[in-house]
Amino acid sequence: MSQTNTSLLDEVVQWSQETCRQEIKSVLPKLTSLHYEAATWNDRLRILKIITEMFLPHIGLSELEEECFSKILPKAAAMFDNMMKEIMNQVGELSSQNTELCTFLRNILQAMVQLIDALSICVRHVASFEEGLCLDAIRSLPTCILKVLRETFQHCKDSEIVYCGRLSLVADLLQGLFKEAYSLQKSLLEVLDRISLDSSASDEEVSDIVTVIHSLLDICSIISNLDIALHANTWKFLIKQSLKYQSLVEEQLHHGDIVNSLSDNLLASLQSCVETAEQIKLAGLQETVQSPEYKLFQKTAKMCRFFANTLVHYIKEFKYFLTKKSSCFHQLYLQIFSKSPPSLCAPLLPTALAGELSASALVPMDAFLLQLLPLRPFAEVVLQPDVWLSSEHELPHFLMLVNILGQLLSQPEEVMELWYSGSQFPEDTPRLPLYQAIFISFRQCYTERKVPVRLPGVMLKGQAQVEVTLHQHICVQLCASVAVLPPVFFPVLERCLMEAVLQADTPTALLAVDVWCFTARYGTAELCLHHVLLIAQLVKACNSECYQLLHLGLLLRRMVFLMTPSHQLELVAEFSPSKVENLPVWHHVLVRALSQDVRLRVETEIIALMQRTLMEWEDGGYKLGQVDKVNAALGSLLSLLRGHPSPEEQCSLSVLRMITQLWSRMNPSQLQTHLVLQDTLKLLLSATTVIVKNIKPETISQGLLCLEAVVSQKCPDYLLLAALGFLSSLGKIFFPEDCQGQILPRLSGVFGALLADKSWLLHQHALEAFSYFAGNTNHEEVISQSLCVEETKTKVINYLSKTVNLLEDVESRLTRLKLEKVVIEQHNKKLESKESGSDKQASDTEAITDSEPSPKRARQETNAEEYDRHIQTAQNSLKALHALVESKANTTAPPPTWLKAKLQQLMTLIREITSVRHTT
Repeated sequence: MSQTNTSLLDEVVQWSQETCRQEIKSVLPKLTSLHYEAATWNDRLRILKIITEMFLPHIGLSELEEECFSKILPKAAAMFDNMMKEIMNQVGELSSQNTELCTFLRNILQAMVQLIDALSICVRHVASFEEGLCLDAIRSLPTCILKVLRETFQHCKDSEIVYCGRLSLVADLLQGLFKEAYSLQKSLLEVLDRISLDSSASDEEVSDIVTVIHSLLDICSIISNLDIALHANTWKFLIKQSLKYQSLVEEQLHHGDIVNSLSDNLLASLQSCVETAEQIKLAGLQETVQSPEYKLFQKTAKMCRFFANTLVHYIKEFKYFLTKKSSCFHQLYLQIFSKSPPSLCAPLLPTALAGELSASALVPMDAFLLQLLPLRPFAEVVLQPDVWLSSEHELPHFLMLVNILGQLLSQPEEVMELWYSGSQFPEDTPRLPLYQAIFISFRQCYTERKVPVRLPGVMLKGQAQVEVTLHQHICVQLCASVAVLPPVFFPVLERCLMEAVLQADTPTALLAVDVWCFTARYGTAELCLHHVLLIAQLVKACNSECYQLLHLGLLLRRMVFLMTPSHQLELVAEFSPSKVENLPVWHHVLVRALSQDVRLRVETEIIALMQRTLMEWEDGGYKLGQVDKVNAALGSLLSLLRGHPSPEEQCSLSVLRMITQLWSRMNPSQLQTHLVLQDTLKLLLSATTVIVKNIKPETISQGLLCLEAVVSQKCPDYLLLAALGFLSSLGKIFFPEDCQGQILPRLSGVFGALLADKSWLLHQHALEAFSYFAGNTNHEEVISQSLCVEETKTKVINYLSKTVNLLEDVESRLTRLKLEKVVIEQHNKKLESKESGSDKQASDTEAITDSEPSPKRARQETNAEEYDRHIQTAQNSLKALHALVESKANTTAPPPTWLKAKLQQLMTLIREITSVRHTT
């Protein structure tokens, strides 16, 4: 700086305030020019201080921007930026030994503090004007200050990295720099808050306000970890300004950046809360509310609540500018709920802390969803078919759908239509109906259902709230929704219930059955009749081996209980039990669900049909080709027996006679070669279990003889399960001495074989059946004879004493359940793909003309299966012959003389078979 300019500055600093006021017109332009041309930071800073301290107080509001701010503030901001760059360039060489560099850097930091102080003087001067404050009068001030604040806060945030272990050399100055910046921002925001723009504001003013808001957004991203109060106050002002000038700035604001930043801050606060709560738990400080950790948790939870509520408020005001953020909002909800119970990946926190966390983060999510419900893009994201979710987000997504279901009740019709109906036209983005999405999501929550996770139940007057399973929770919510569902959406509900019943996952089908039964009970009797007739028709049309029959049968069984007597008569008239083709329907109806008159009619027709079927079978020479008809009638008879409150008392002589007749026709040697007889055996075992007290010992002996034949060979699990039910029922039967020799050894042998089964499912059922039998029987020798194998005996003893061999830890159990989920889902998909393939084949078959129908071909045996079938037949015949020879050994009736010769012929035949060589 020249000598003349230095002399001017030396002279000016000696002036009084009055002299400055008088000379301002002539001297201020010179000073601003000198400030612009100054070559060093010290000179520029000296001039800046003279202007702000001595001349600024005498400049009016209308002259501030043109005469002062526009000329000095841009250079001041540039100087601050250059200072920051110089620090970054030199700080690498900083050390306690390098005193010269240390002094140099400290001098720069002190100069930065002085510059911020000069800017504070500018803000205080602007604040001194009580009226007429407008943005045009101070346009350069916010821009300059916000730039300086941003660089200051960024430098303080990065100080540990920048100074790399040498922070102590400048820590005092950095602390002072932060405090000055903190105070400067507070003052600036107070000034900006006093400014008001109306609809007549110029484009430049609107642009300036937008710039201020975006600059504050940048600052928020920097100060998030510096100071909680500063962070919160900056966000409050940012949102306040956005709403204050909403009509002016809504087209220009970076809405996506704002909600992204709010979401990130919310998640960061929530994560910090969770980590602090875990530290409190580990340190055992749950009860110490005055501990520093607990106070930090409360502060962080408060910030979490602040960000959640702020985000909700912003979405409420600008929702139609945020449609492109729908996917982000969905993910935000999932992430928040994945960090809190009942999510399986959430940490287990003390009850009090978990409650505070829920109030801070989870409760505001109700209002969050409420604002998003009218947005079609959000509905399309949430309800998209085949939405991919990570395992930790499946339960949160399900809970979101349930929350939406509860909130739809208060929404206008067009919002309900958006969520309830799904996509309507091909050009629409695919969108599932809400009910269908809920059932699909419930199906995906396999692990959570098995744990099971617990959710708050319904509050009942005079009772404490209890936690319930996922099934109970959603069932109540769905039924409550159905109770107030507008009639226009009932067709969609019915379609979704039907799809859920017909899919392969049984727990999901059970949920749909529960809701369907509520719908029928809550609705009119005519609606119930309509549903029952539809379901009965589907049951009748189902293949006996398809999984849908199980679900539909359960639904039919429960729905019949809800029908009026007159409507039950209509069901009987529509599906008369006297016709064979209607028997599949009555397999699934419990007669105790029927009124007395209807029940008597159904019983009479079923028994008459059973008698007629047996007579036809007998007249036809008991041919195997007619066994299917016998099984159909027997299945209905079984349902009749099970349907009575006291089946033993209701068992008529005709039923007993028919059961006994069927047992007499059961040939053990045919059970392995003719699979249809295994179905007959299963039905007979189940029917006999119900009326076992009325069955004669010789019939029971015949049943055990048949069981010996099938247990010793490979047979279906359903048959063995029926056998276990039959065996356990024998515990209440006392056998006369004259038949104990035939029955008890066979009973012990069958029990022993089933208890040794390698299938864990059968083994568990065998333990339960044996336990029941042992607790009721008077024939204690059966117990000891069944446990001849030491390993079996040990397992039974452990079961009876409830001994747990290996206690599975939580992590191992969750891992196992997740692996199970994959297997179960693959199995379900295989069932569904197989069923859809069958449907396609059926539709293709229907397309063939009726002129030349193609007969259905039986499945062709493989080579190995054919060999196995003949071997099984031979083995069974030889075993039966061996048993016959042994039983006659101690009698006066020896075997025929030709028996030995015939056996020699068989041995010769066996040698010939084994000597045959095949070319390869």
